[in-house]
Amino acid sequence: MNQLACCLKRVVLLLFLPLLLLTGTPLSAQNPSGAANPAPIGKALKKKVSARKVPRELEQITPELMARHIGFLASDSMKGRNTPSPELDQAAEYIAAEFSSLGIGPVGGVRFQEVPLHTKSLDQQGCLFTMTRDGETRDFKLRTDYTPFDLTADTLVQAPLVFAGYGITAPEYGYDDYRDLDVKGKIVLVMKHEPGEKDSLSRFDGVKETRHSLMATKMENARNHGAAGLLLVTDPLNHLLLTPQGYPWPGLSKFLPSDNIPVELNHGMDLIPFVQVGEPVLKALFGSVDSLRNLQRRIDATLTPASFTFPDTEVRLRTAMTFNPLTARNVVGLIEGRHPRLKQEVVVVGAHYDHVGFLKKPKAGEDPIFNGADDNASGTAGVLAIARAFAAAKKKPARSILFILFAGEELGLYGSKHYCDHPLIPLDKSVVMLNLDMISRNGSDTLQISGLRFNPDLAQILLEETENSGLQNFPEGEDLFSRSDHYNFFRKGVSGVNITTGLHGDYHKVSDDPASVDSGKAARVAALVYRVARRIAGDDLYLKTVRP
Repeated sequence: MNQLACCLKRVVLLLFLPLLLLTGTPLSAQNPSGAANPAPIGKALKKKVSARKVPRELEQITPELMARHIGFLASDSMKGRNTPSPELDQAAEYIAAEFSSLGIGPVGGVRFQEVPLHTKSLDQQGCLFTMTRDGETRDFKLRTDYTPFDLTADTLVQAPLVFAGYGITAPEYGYDDYRDLDVKGKIVLVMKHEPGEKDSLSRFDGVKETRHSLMATKMENARNHGAAGLLLVTDPLNHLLLTPQGYPWPGLSKFLPSDNIPVELNHGMDLIPFVQVGEPVLKALFGSVDSLRNLQRRIDATLTPASFTFPDTEVRLRTAMTFNPLTARNVVGLIEGRHPRLKQEVVVVGAHYDHVGFLKKPKAGEDPIFNGADDNASGTAGVLAIARAFAAAKKKPARSILFILFAGEELGLYGSKHYCDHPLIPLDKSVVMLNLDMISRNGSDTLQISGLRFNPDLAQILLEETENSGLQNFPEGEDLFSRSDHYNFFRKGVSGVNITTGLHGDYHKVSDDPASVDSGKAARVAALVYRVARRIAGDDLYLKTVRP
């Protein structure tokens, strides 16, 4: 389960959405825009559901099978299945061999979908930042006066400088810093955050952070307006300039060489030079911090942009970033449905098969390997067990079943993001995404299904089958909805839920090893997901998704 995403404020947003009543919700046309309010979770399904006939193929999903898969994937020899690594490749081959042995084919000839990754390193000697004002040129120093962000291009630019407020274009809030401002071919200076950041009545969703405050959004917006480069300064009204650099640099030290920046997904975004600038740059432009603070105060009070071009000012900027390409692989398998029309649609059953690797410099006697038995060898084993049950069924489902094991989840849901941006089967043909992430811990009967509130029709089916299984779904508590691979499908309009047995004390620790899992419980969860997938794949129904 991805740890990086837990601090996203998007998660907080989800926790406070109102709930709809679930009982009696009709099956209806899939509608990404959905209704205005989300549906409930947990106890809303009050009617007792009679047990359905147990499919014989469920005999394939056994604790022994789960233990075998988990034992291999989480063995010390797999060294924690980091993304990318030879051991992750070995796990991918294991999964592919299992699919092949079951007669489960690839998707359009593709068994492995490559996920493009990279590391980046910054050449300090190649970086350059000078400013010429009124004929006088000043050099600024890397680390002392500025630092590049990871979302930067290895490009030399020389251009006039423009101030564009917060760098925001938000038609939904009636605000645009770029209105009547020509930035094409110019370098743009913008402030962090957004207007009224501390104002609970702010037009920008009160004190909640919107996407417009994100640095990636500001960079993309500047680029879309034709900017040649972007300078970002900490807004002084609500944030202290803690150092001469205008930022607590130790928090950014990982972005500076000689170390490489950690593995990232190739996001496919066209980049421009993008740097954080500190107080020396600010004073060179505004004379004092107070001048910018007063300008920011005026923008916040009136919600009126105050953008302008700096007279007789030109910046020369280069961020010398070297990209080092890497590759990981998603693993896919397809069971084609029997119905001539419905087989064009798929029920997606997925899990991530990567974990976080091993300690490079363990202390004497310290266990160095993060085995990732529950997280997420258990979910991977669950998908393989579900695949075995579908392969053993005498009658194929009406819809097709798409199995996907994702790489790079622990780095930031990279594998599923890449798949959703480059699907092997069009996403509008994906009826639902059922994600298994950590399914083997926390008591014999407990279960946590995240995302029911946004998928009312799917929730009804899941809660019925959960009741039949003897497992108990508990309210989500700490909302995990945006922390695993189903979330990228949901963002693209596909109904998606995460099935988990929840967090525990061994989460992301070396103690998450095969001895700690309950393979019997993992088998029960996998059997539940099989029944849900089989039911959805066997009916001519469509699932409504409620958008937050």
